[in-house]
Amino acid sequence: MSRFLLSCGGTGGHLSPGIALAEGLAERGHEVTLVISRKKVDARLIEKYAPLHFVRLPGTGFSWRPSQMMRFAISHAAGFAASLSLVRRARPDAIVGFGGFTSIATVLAGRLCRVPVTLHESNRVPGLAVRTLGRLAQRVYLPLGVRIGGVRSSAIRNVGLPVRKEIQRLPAGSARESIGLDPHQRVLVVFGGSQGASPLNDWCRGKLDFLASQGIQVCCVTGLGKGGAETLELKSSTGEAVRAIYMPFCDHMAELLSAADLVVARAGAGTLAELVRCEAPAILIPYPQAASDHQRANALFFERQGGGIVVEQSALGSLHSEVMDVIFNDSLLRKFRGNLRRMDRANSLEFMLRDLESVASGGPGGTAAADPAPAGT
Repeated sequence: MSRFLLSCGGTGGHLSPGIALAEGLAERGHEVTLVISRKKVDARLIEKYAPLHFVRLPGTGFSWRPSQMMRFAISHAAGFAASLSLVRRARPDAIVGFGGFTSIATVLAGRLCRVPVTLHESNRVPGLAVRTLGRLAQRVYLPLGVRIGGVRSSAIRNVGLPVRKEIQRLPAGSARESIGLDPHQRVLVVFGGSQGASPLNDWCRGKLDFLASQGIQVCCVTGLGKGGAETLELKSSTGEAVRAIYMPFCDHMAELLSAADLVVARAGAGTLAELVRCEAPAILIPYPQAASDHQRANALFFERQGGGIVVEQSALGSLHSEVMDVIFNDSLLRKFRGNLRRMDRANSLEFMLRDLESVASGGPGGTAAADPAPAGT
C-alpha cells in the first residue's frame, strides 16, 4: 500500500478528477488524502463522498491587481505552512497536483520534503500553476498533443481527464424521469460549470417561453448563489405541458447529461470529459475571461473532434437559432454521439493509476522502479 496526497480544490474541474483518481487508488488498496480549498463549491461537491478523506487548506487565486496580489501572497504563505505540516505528518509516497492555486503550496512542500511530485493538466492550454511547477515534477500528465516549454519530454504522459466512476451514459427516458422531466419530450440542459454562468442563466430565462413553445423542456444548473431551486410549468404552441427546472447545483451529473438531447455549456475540461462519457452533444460557449483563453482552445478541439459546435458568448443573441437547428435534427445528433463514443475510447483513469503506482514505488526519494512508456507514442 502507498500513501498519496491529491491537491485538487478550487473548482469542480480540479476536484472532480481528483475524486475519480482517489476512488480508483482507494479501490486498489492505497491510502489517499485530498487537499481542497475552503470555497463553497468544494464543500458542496464533497458532500456525497464521505468515505474519502479531505483536508481544507487556505489559499486564493492569483490576480495582477495589487490588493489581490497581497491577499494571494498572504494566503499562500499560510497554505504553504499548512501544506508542509501536512506532508511531514502524512508522509506520502507521491503527490498529485491538478493545477489551480491549491496545488502550488502542496507541490512546493512536497518537493522540499523530497516526495515525488506529479501534475495533471486537463486543459489544452496549460494553466499558470502547471506551467510554473512542471519542471519540478516527475510526471506531467497532459492532453494529447500538448507540451510545456522547459518540461523534459521523458516526464510527459499524454492522458485525458479521469472521470468519476458514477459518470456513465444512462437510458435517456429513465434519466429524464429521475430529474422530473417528461421522457417523451426534447430536453435542453444548460450548464455553466460547477460555479454556474450568469450569461447562460440569463439567456435561458430570456428564451424560456420560446423554447417551451417549441416543446423543449429545459433543465438549467445556475450555480451556487445564482438562484434557488425552481420548477415551472409552461405550455407548448400545441397546448402540451412543458416543464423547466432550475437548480443551483447538480449531484447527479450522469442523469442530467444522459437526459439531454442537447447541452449548452461552458468549455471547462471537466465538463467536456463528462459530456464525452455521457455521449451528450453540446453547443459550447467558451468563457471569454478564462486564463490564457483555455476554454476556447478546449471548445475548438471538441468541435474538430465532432462532439458539437462552438458559439461565442458575443453571439448569444443567435444561440436559440443554433439550438433549434440541432435539437430536432436526429441525424446530426446521432453523428455527434457516435463521435463522442469514439472520443471516449482511452481509459485515462486506469493508465494514471498504474503510472502513479510506479512513481510511488520509488519511495520518498522519488525514483520509480520502472517508468511506463509515454501514452500516445
